[in-house]
Amino acid sequence: MSDTAHRITLAGTDVSFHCDEHDTVLRSALRSGIAFPYECNVGACGNCKFELIDGAVDMKWSEAPAWTDKDRARNRYLGCQCVPLGDCTIKLRTSPQYAPVHPPRRVMGTLAGRCSITHDIEEFRFALSADMPFEPGQYALLNLPGVSGVRAYSMSNIATGDSADDARMLHFQVRRVPNGQGSGVLFGGLATGAQVEIDGPYGMAYLRRNVTRDVLCVAGGSGLAPMVSIARGVAVEPALAGVKLHFLYGGRTPRDVCGRDMLASLAGFDERFRFEAAVSDVAHEDAREPWTGHVGFVHELADTMFGDRLRDMEIYFAGPPAMGQAIQRTLLARKVPFGQVHFDQFY
Repeated sequence: MSDTAHRITLAGTDVSFHCDEHDTVLRSALRSGIAFPYECNVGACGNCKFELIDGAVDMKWSEAPAWTDKDRARNRYLGCQCVPLGDCTIKLRTSPQYAPVHPPRRVMGTLAGRCSITHDIEEFRFALSADMPFEPGQYALLNLPGVSGVRAYSMSNIATGDSADDARMLHFQVRRVPNGQGSGVLFGGLATGAQVEIDGPYGMAYLRRNVTRDVLCVAGGSGLAPMVSIARGVAVEPALAGVKLHFLYGGRTPRDVCGRDMLASLAGFDERFRFEAAVSDVAHEDAREPWTGHVGFVHELADTMFGDRLRDMEIYFAGPPAMGQAIQRTLLARKVPFGQVHFDQFY
């Protein structure tokens, strides 16, 4: 904790925590085990809003999409984007579901290697300076050189390994985004051996180990990473030994499809673990060979394959916003209980 840490008190309670000059109100609360509601952690969703009752804060990103004029008028701020300028009192409605399984910590990560997954997705592997326990499906924040603000990337590995070195690795599968600051640095400017600060874990769409329903993972784009982590977690969790997992991946063109090889390396593939993919544009000019798999969108594939059986499954998904919205509409139409659906809201 910094010598300049400030005390944050939750109004109407005797609960307080410290936040140093280099931390945000949200992340310092989570480090202290406070069940502070949040999702995206980067200023886009608005789930981490609180009311400032006393004291002063500084917004790190005053143009954050989720911070509205109405919020400014009502003295509301985004926990993920503000730092205290002194001791503060805030009004916040905590919720037990947001209590961190593993309080996030900040460590240094050294880029140990990278490998190509598709034409626009690569996996970046970082060796950590200290342990960072996490649940399958969670994400971390990378403070990349020359990039304003942090970038959130999900881990594709799991936090157990055959050696101490394996347990101190994080694997991120990142899609190259045209003109993207974060992916631009990772793909073009970060050399092997370079160090970055990594803060985590975060995220609520992690594997529920105490639920023995069959699992459905739906992924698109770099949403592959957390879903692969979920699948790997199911494979090694003794309590889930009887669970079957269905993994659906959606791509725009055939060359976008990936992930099958990662599932195929798990014991029980094609029996306990199944992989299917759907492509929405089979006639795309980049298609190198005829597509013989499912044609259409991945949410349509999920609905066609399982129908009302979706109500009996534990469902995880990650991918582009449009895909996520379509999946939510499908699950709502099928009356899938909300408590069985897990995703982190990114934009």
